[in-house]
Amino acid sequence: MNNSIGFMVKTVIAKLFTLIFLGLAIAIIFSLISTVIEGIIAGTDVMQIFLSGINTGIIALAVFELALVINKEYAVHKEDDEDEDAVASLRRTVPRFIGTVCVALSLEGLIMVIKYSQLELAGNLYYPVAIISSTALLLSALGLFLHLTRKENPSPKEP
Repeated sequence: MNNSIGFMVKTVIAKLFTLIFLGLAIAIIFSLISTVIEGIIAGTDVMQIFLSGINTGIIALAVFELALVINKEYAVHKEDDEDEDAVASLRRTVPRFIGTVCVALSLEGLIMVIKYSQLELAGNLYYPVAIISSTALLLSALGLFLHLTRKENPSPKEP
């Protein structure tokens, strides 16, 4: 009885967070569309509009991915919920989210390189280099985590 109440509370809170993050992703997409339309009407540089739009779209994607991870891990009832360990759960969800974050950071760094080169601000290129280097470090840390937490394949039993 007590376990089922705890599961219900966990499920309700997870669904609430999922809805909050999905709402935020939708709001960010509407903001993106509004910004693009206003920029085109105002006659702003098209390249600047689309670079800003890519940044906003990537943020929306990351927030959406976070909502999916929360929903999959916490709001869906699994039969073997008690038997599953935390490392297996992390190995299943963390790579997907970290992958999305790495793509977002890489694109952000590349967009900054393009922006600074167009504006001839080569002195500010250490910011995108730091972002891209941090992304590489994050991806390497994810690879190390996956390597250290892998399950060894049991060797076939000798007769």
